[in-house]
Amino acid sequence: QVQLVESGGGLVQAGGSLRLSCAASGRIFSGYGMGWFRQAPGKEREFVASISWFHSTNYADSVKGRFTISRDNAKNTVYLQMNSLKPEDTALYYCARRVGGAYYSTGAYDYWGQGTQVTVSS
Repeated sequence: QVQLVESGGGLVQAGGSLRLSCAASGRIFSGYGMGWFRQAPGKEREFVASISWFHSTNYADSVKGRFTISRDNAKNTVYLQMNSLKPEDTALYYCARRVGGAYYSTGAYDYWGQGTQVTVSS
């Protein structure tokens, strides 16, 4: 069974930090790039960060310098370290497996997790 499970979300004050994790099961992780997306109520899902199998990274301008994506290939896990959080970072955060196409496009990803909620209070 292919599965991506996110964890680590929660409620934090502005300026605080959270670390999200995404654990992959099966054989879906090995050799693939991974990405984080987020979706706020009433808005479209948007790209946050991506990482290739070889640890090359990309970030949305809105999170550059504050968020860091990383992966542990031995543990089949990808992480998103989020620092200096802002209220506008409040959203449901999803991880996904990239299979091709532009790293910032949802169409480039096939498997998705169920999401973990991040809420930043002002």
